[in-house]
Amino acid sequence: MSPHKIFLGADHGGFELKQALKRHLEDGGFEVADFGTHGTEAVDYPDFALLVAQAVSGSRAAGGDAVGIMIDSIGQASAIVCNKVPGIRAVAGYDPFAIRSSREHNDANVLCLGGQVLGRGLACDLVDTWLRTAYAGGRHQNRVDKIHAVERRYLRSK
Repeated sequence: MSPHKIFLGADHGGFELKQALKRHLEDGGFEVADFGTHGTEAVDYPDFALLVAQAVSGSRAAGGDAVGIMIDSIGQASAIVCNKVPGIRAVAGYDPFAIRSSREHNDANVLCLGGQVLGRGLACDLVDTWLRTAYAGGRHQNRVDKIHAVERRYLRSK
């Protein structure tokens, strides 16, 4: 089952793709919370990636199923930031196989895309694939639990 709420963010390199994805998602019946940016003037991707990741983490902690989509120029940098937030499993996505696997096997909850490397059509297809793909659980749950254990161990050591 697809999540209903999507937290969406972008820096200036992802702004145009964010706008297209926002329309696509809303037309698909999703509730979208847009964290910005709201123009093409230069901004810092960590600010927006953090907002998206915190919103997803908070929703999950409260029992929600919200996910996030963050768009910067390439996608990698925002994934790094998002993965610093407890409970987040962010992936940079470029192809359908990796997108499906990130959800099925890793229960990824933030998708990071590159506004300068993906066309609108491919980005919409990737997002649709990601949102339609459910976490498989089963044998994968042990691995996701180990990810959580690493996170808890690191947080306790601080």
